[in-house]
Amino acid sequence: MKINLKAMKIVKPAGLAKIVLYGLLLIGVYYSSLVVMISGWKRDDYSYCYLIPFVVLYLIWEKRNRLVNLPSVSSWWGMLPFGAGIVLFWLGELGGEYLTLYISFWLVMVGLSWMHLGWEKLKAIGFAFILILTMFPLPSFLYNKISVNLQLISSQLGVAMMQVCGMSAYREGNIIDLGFTQLQVVDACSGLRYLFPLIVLGILLAYFFRAAFWKRAIIVISTIPLSIITNSLRIALTGILHQIWGAKVAEGFFHGFSGWFIFMTALAALLLLMWILKKVQGSGFKVQGSKRQEAGRLEGLEAEELVESSTNSTNQPINQSTWLKAPFSPPQFIVAVILLSATLGLSHGVEFREKIPIKKSFEYFPMNVGQWSGVQQSMEQKFIDALDLSDYVTIDFHDKLGRTVNFYVAYYESQRKGESIHSPETCLPGSGWIFNQAGAATIPLSANDGGFMKVNRAFMQKDAYKQLSYYWFPQRGRILTNAYQLKIFVFWDALTKQRTDGALVRLITPVYESEKLKDAEERLQEFTREIVPVLGEFIPG
Repeated sequence: MKINLKAMKIVKPAGLAKIVLYGLLLIGVYYSSLVVMISGWKRDDYSYCYLIPFVVLYLIWEKRNRLVNLPSVSSWWGMLPFGAGIVLFWLGELGGEYLTLYISFWLVMVGLSWMHLGWEKLKAIGFAFILILTMFPLPSFLYNKISVNLQLISSQLGVAMMQVCGMSAYREGNIIDLGFTQLQVVDACSGLRYLFPLIVLGILLAYFFRAAFWKRAIIVISTIPLSIITNSLRIALTGILHQIWGAKVAEGFFHGFSGWFIFMTALAALLLLMWILKKVQGSGFKVQGSKRQEAGRLEGLEAEELVESSTNSTNQPINQSTWLKAPFSPPQFIVAVILLSATLGLSHGVEFREKIPIKKSFEYFPMNVGQWSGVQQSMEQKFIDALDLSDYVTIDFHDKLGRTVNFYVAYYESQRKGESIHSPETCLPGSGWIFNQAGAATIPLSANDGGFMKVNRAFMQKDAYKQLSYYWFPQRGRILTNAYQLKIFVFWDALTKQRTDGALVRLITPVYESEKLKDAEERLQEFTREIVPVLGEFIPG
């Protein structure tokens, strides 16, 4: 069989000009969000994203023969994802949420491909488009929640592995006490930076694994427990090496080497799992395998026939897309260019300035509230930088009997585009506190304050120490109690009020040995009633 190379040259100058025009318009519309996305890849958790564009290009190149021989059919159906992408762009731009902008960019690309290439060609490269979604970083609040949970699981399994090896290891949250030293399970050991790449690796292996769907699904799903187990093994080996050779070896060479070790171990485990699944016997599996092989063989024959029939007597390709030849066709091209141009012009011509309300500085927060007198505390600068807050105050208040309530408020002028409040739900467990009771509670306020207020309540314990905590999120006149509410109302208020400011209020009181839990509950409720009216002077409503 002889393949005519001319049949593969389907891009004419007019078509190339259209592709360049689309590229310039997309860069103009999504430039700021793409810059933020790529800058986010500098974090170790997302460094794998640098490889995804090359993998996507390879997946498309792999389908080159099929793409050449499938007809390009212009379709108005592509306007559905394209239009949805434009709507999401404005919602993301006004609401200040980067993930919305990333999904918008993806939908617009899918829509353009569908409009000009047709559904059959879009299906041929559909997996490449799906893989593009793995380049988008998660929202901060979701990332923090997943990361902390993985830290806790990894440290717990790591301690169990060390104990099996005969070591004396004790865990408090993400701190592992080995007796002779302590190990801190920080973000670098959370396993999150291995989970995402391993999931992508599992997806790619499943894509090239010629087997039944359920077998390929097992490959992908197995990457989650595999990443946790291998990361726990890394923590355990760090503790063991620390005991034998000291911190210089355990935290130096091995800490850098362990990333490679995890990937090689995980890859070997995935390949072993694929080999085992391939050996699974059963008449149903054999038939499906033979059908897949036969389908592949027929697909190859069809491709050969299409290549042979794609040229006429003058050796000119007969399967060329009209949109690549004619300068102003198909009509979908004109509509898409107009919509992208209008979006580009309006997004750069209209200034969406966020309204930052004037507030009273927490520097002037009173040290005496009702019967409570306080001593102001301060945080280390590294924690202030990590929290990225605009203003904060932390005070230890004492009543006449010497009972303590720790009062902490963090204020954010803006929560747009990646900024978010760090919830105690993700921070306190990492310090070793176990949430025995956690959930919402309704606090009765004084008559002047209007009845009741809903807060988060958590009864925590660490060894013999017990604490009771209330926390809530004052957000532009609302009292919210979870991170999902935060994102929804930040998005809505950014659209309707041009405001995304908000705060976190957290109260903690010890449960003393000489008292019952209800006594601490009454103390915290009494303090809440005293402090809420004062907070209204410092947090804009």
